[in-house]
Amino acid sequence: MNAVVERGKHVKAGVDSGTIMQSAGCRASAKTGQASCGSQAGQRDLPSEIWEKVKDHPCYSEEAHHHYARMHVAVAPACNIQCNYCNRKYDCANESRPGVVSEKLTPEQAVRKVLAVATRIPQMTVLGIAGPGDPLANPVKTFKTFELVAKAAPDIKLCLSTNGLALPDHIDTIARSKIDHVTVTINMVDPEIGAKIYPWIFFNHKRYTGIDAAKILTDRQLQGLEMLSERGILCKVNSVMIPNINDDHLVEVNKAVKSRGAFLHNIMPLISAPEHGTVFGLNGQRGPTAQELKALQDACEGEIKMMRHCRQCRADAVGLLGEDRSAEFTTDQVMRMDVQYDLEMREAYQGRVEDERAAKVAAAQKELAEFAGEMSAITLLVAVATKGSGLINEHFGHAKEFQVYELSTSGAKFVGHRRVDVYCQGGYGEEDRLSAIMRGIHDCHAVFVSKIGGCPKSNLIKAGIEPVDQYAHEFIEKSAIAWFKSYLDKVKRGEFQHVRRGGAALPQGSLISAA
Repeated sequence: MNAVVERGKHVKAGVDSGTIMQSAGCRASAKTGQASCGSQAGQRDLPSEIWEKVKDHPCYSEEAHHHYARMHVAVAPACNIQCNYCNRKYDCANESRPGVVSEKLTPEQAVRKVLAVATRIPQMTVLGIAGPGDPLANPVKTFKTFELVAKAAPDIKLCLSTNGLALPDHIDTIARSKIDHVTVTINMVDPEIGAKIYPWIFFNHKRYTGIDAAKILTDRQLQGLEMLSERGILCKVNSVMIPNINDDHLVEVNKAVKSRGAFLHNIMPLISAPEHGTVFGLNGQRGPTAQELKALQDACEGEIKMMRHCRQCRADAVGLLGEDRSAEFTTDQVMRMDVQYDLEMREAYQGRVEDERAAKVAAAQKELAEFAGEMSAITLLVAVATKGSGLINEHFGHAKEFQVYELSTSGAKFVGHRRVDVYCQGGYGEEDRLSAIMRGIHDCHAVFVSKIGGCPKSNLIKAGIEPVDQYAHEFIEKSAIAWFKSYLDKVKRGEFQHVRRGGAALPQGSLISAA
């Protein structure tokens, strides 16, 4: 990882870096005109047609993910490649990672589930098909599902996630199906590196292995990405960061996908616990630390905006990012539900969400205005316990994850999340879990909570992490900026010296924490 920034300056000659036009905070490829605006971009930063596509999409807009939900339907079990970090599991309810589902669905079952979820969760705005295999290795089931959903619930955005091997063959169908968002997983543009990630692919009725397989895969992925961009379909690229295999190389991947019109780049940490049964998990391949992941994301940002709020969802995930309500919507439960799809009710509910969202943005801007003209080299991280809606509204002991913000005189920037096992179990704290939580946020100077008990509070203080509960149920960015201003004032008065923190362990994020 020490070479990440330097390698970013020396891209392989074979990777077209493209020509980029800068305009109003939004980047566009001179070749395709496709905008490449980031997950934190707001309405004023984006062309109106793109804003309409991302404003309530929790994966394509970091700000929207605090307010809107998504769901995946598991209609695509077959896959046409094998990844060393993947092990598809069925009938599995105790893991939360890509490729895992509790049950597979037919297209007809899927559309009923979509209507049931949209009725119970009116802020659900996006339907995605992401497996558990590859949707384009199951094209009949995938596009039948999209067709049925588009007819039954035309207000719901349609999303597709693919490894890209079959992508060029389905561009016309994707466009006809009104799929506005496609995610392509691209982990390499160098076949020699690809051979370390992919044991085989199945293409044109033949199995390929090694460098030959990786060469076909990368060519098809980049071709498909270009074709989507030319059609005006928003493309997000997912990349799995695998230390000592593709970590430095992802700088080159970032430049390659930017030049082909990608809208957003999501660099995710490898999940590689042995119990998952993956090749990397069984051979001891480690995932990145929190610092390594952030350093790579920071090195790539500027070429294209980075998605930092990904939760590496299951292929049957339901709810806000960071929560999973799929257990409420099993096939048996959905079939017993009285489903009355009410578009007017959904629109009214989402209107209230937009009012709340606008209030949050205005509050943060007002607080930030007090920083006008003030300069400081100090930046730091804070962790936030939240249930969503952009509020500090979660008890420390009940948090399943902490959202992490980087604070500076420029404001509060979301930079990631740390999933944890819940500290409080049946009203009692688990000390082993507290230690793990503290390791997970060790690089943070403070943790914002709605409430916290005496024991964890004293342990956090001893570890140099300030527990902050005076902003309970207030907006995250506004509160974080106000706290940071107070922090800088104390440093100026000499009450203490600012010390950089580091060394946080990045949880694997595979286990679903108990409620």
